Amino acid sequence: MLLQVLGTAAGGGVPQWNCACPGCSGARAHPHWRRRHASLAVQASEDRWYLVNATPDIGDQIENCPALHPGPGSRRTPIAGLILTDAELDHTLGIARLREAGAGGLELLATRPVREALLTRLRLEAVIGPYTPLTWREPSLEKPEPLAIDSPGSPDSADAPDCAVTISAIPVSAKRPRYAADLPGSAGDPWVVALLLTDRATGAKAVYAPALAAWPDALQSAVAEADCVIVDGTFWDDEEPRRTGISTRTATGMGHLPIDGPGGTAERLAPLRARCLYTHLNNTNPLVDPSAPQHEQLAGRGIEVAGDGMVIQL
Repeated sequence: MLLQVLGTAAGGGVPQWNCACPGCSGARAHPHWRRRHASLAVQASEDRWYLVNATPDIGDQIENCPALHPGPGSRRTPIAGLILTDAELDHTLGIARLREAGAGGLELLATRPVREALLTRLRLEAVIGPYTPLTWREPSLEKPEPLAIDSPGSPDSADAPDCAVTISAIPVSAKRPRYAADLPGSAGDPWVVALLLTDRATGAKAVYAPALAAWPDALQSAVAEADCVIVDGTFWDDEEPRRTGISTRTATGMGHLPIDGPGGTAERLAPLRARCLYTHLNNTNPLVDPSAPQHEQLAGRGIEVAGDGMVIQL
């Protein structure tokens, strides 16, 4: 299984356009600090890739990854579709950027509440439909399915004999984006999911969870068996948003488990056998500074911080 890290920043990126915090100022002064919005490319077969989340940086992210470049035909692209882990704007605004897909259309894997939010509140079908058709598929919450299939209704058929990866979704939170706060639904709806990706040939497993408001038992079971775990590293500690003045809420109050401190995700990752990395870093997180001592703290526990452009082979 081949994974390409396309971006590792939380909403706004690093630097954020209207921010002069130490992280953003540092990124302006030192370009190697810069991070694009969190996204991942997954190779489903030799010439088919899926992008996890469609960020505002999607055009540059594709251009910076040669494996995603079009060719040999003038409009032939290896990008087969998009997987959405939630309906947040920083994970979906890039869908509009792919309207040039034309008659070939776009395939989107998303849970029912995410699809409904995008269709009813952002009116995605009405806005993008005149440019390119959208095909929706709901990822399984129960068992792995081939990531790439030719017949969306038949995931267990032989329609994707060359698909190297299976996917299943693990509900991790019912946190809604603000624009969908009043949509009908129940408290247990899967608004935010983690992804379990499995190599069909080797059995290697990767978990990708860029947004975590909670750590349910199903997620713990998945990471315990995984070979690679890439998770939400938005905030270093719970008080970071209030301490830096970006919010009156704590990290957990904003829907992101912190890295450090009691109950922090570092405590959960350290005992795992998997290669563990953080992504989705906010501009206030000290980890955006490559020389910050927090990197050494994580390294001492066997945990890394993912970097834009990183390639992970499992």
